[in-house]
Amino acid sequence: MKPVFRFAPSPNGRLHLGHAYSALLNADFAQRFGGRFLLRIEDIDLTRCRPEFEAAIYDDLTWLGLNWEKPVRRQSEHFDDYRAAFAKLRERGVVYRCFCSRKDIAEAIACREAETGRPWPRDPDGAALYPGTCKALEPEKAERLALAGRPHTWRIDMTAALALAPGPHVFTRFDRAGGEEACHADPSRWGDTVIIRKDVPTSYHLSVVVDDALQGITHVVRGKDLEAATDLHILLQALLGLPTPRYHHHDLVRDLSGDKLAKSRRSESLLELRAQGIGAAELRRRLGFSFHPSPST
Repeated sequence: MKPVFRFAPSPNGRLHLGHAYSALLNADFAQRFGGRFLLRIEDIDLTRCRPEFEAAIYDDLTWLGLNWEKPVRRQSEHFDDYRAAFAKLRERGVVYRCFCSRKDIAEAIACREAETGRPWPRDPDGAALYPGTCKALEPEKAERLALAGRPHTWRIDMTAALALAPGPHVFTRFDRAGGEEACHADPSRWGDTVIIRKDVPTSYHLSVVVDDALQGITHVVRGKDLEAATDLHILLQALLGLPTPRYHHHDLVRDLSGDKLAKSRRSESLLELRAQGIGAAELRRRLGFSFHPSPST
């Protein structure tokens, strides 16, 4: 079986150098390992993702010289897949409804910090762990609140999840030279994180593990800003009976101030670089790629 790699951007803005690096690195790995290169459009956020940005992704990647297999998987066309995965989690009793607003959570945490005199623990992204306010709700009461239209999300019950899938949670990390090493994941540091958002029937964490399995992704190449998320993904794979790919988390492209490039910070886009007369070959060399991307197979 050929290794399968994927580049999975969200069409909520123009691609920048960081996206170019990740896309080129995936293509480079696919070429080195004799594998396949896929493109996936992660557009579950229907309020921010726009058709013109999706079209721009295809245009920018084609300009870079990349080729990918068709058809492209668009997440917005596969919500039923995510609903089915969530239903399995619910059947296994590892999720629960949360009716708390951000204000409710902040107030609960402030009270606990005042009681203990210690800062409340945080997840790898720096967000405060959910204090479990709604975890003790009786199922009947939660159902009544939901039927009454009370906004809510669904959270992983980390204690129940780890009881069903106690681990050890191990995945394989790989490098460009073909080296591999076993790594231990620690899902518990995410706490009872949101797995279904109130505005869409999925989340990044749920949809990405479902998509990787359905597309037969064997090697995941993504930035170090997503390295900690791998811990949670390993747990979801175990709970859903899905295979665990190998992982490589690359360094991030940063600006002159040392901050990572981001659409939200209006980092210089590939379109702007192209307008300055920078060619694709020059940009590939600037990012450390001397290869010429070849057509996908």
